[in-house]
Amino acid sequence: MHRAIPRNFRLLDELERGEKGLRDPNISYSLERADDNTLSNWRGMIIGPSGSVHEDRFYSLHFHCSENYPQEAPQVRFLTKINMNCINKCNGSIDPSQFRILGNWNSSYTIESILIELYKEMKNICNKNLPQPPEGEFF
Repeated sequence: MHRAIPRNFRLLDELERGEKGLRDPNISYSLERADDNTLSNWRGMIIGPSGSVHEDRFYSLHFHCSENYPQEAPQVRFLTKINMNCINKCNGSIDPSQFRILGNWNSSYTIESILIELYKEMKNICNKNLPQPPEGEFF
């Protein structure tokens, strides 16, 4: 029988991984505020992949992990303006129906795995050459 890891243990583990740098060098993540005892609000960063219109751009994201995380996917939105097929052009939120990892959420997925998949999506043929808003604009 599979026992679920309590939410805060899981998020503390993710925080430790983020702080220790046990991840892809093109992404980073941490708590939005160090005093967030609920471990609910996170900030992520992606450095755009080379060979795409995202190259050398820094993209900032916001994650909100509800009380039901990790059984329920976090809410994720870009803070930095970006043009990708899975992103709401008005508010930067990620459309789960257009982004596999959120649309088919599994409790083994993490904030790190979301960032890695977004990085891959930037390199996808459908997104790597899309015209982008001027660098430094925010939703």
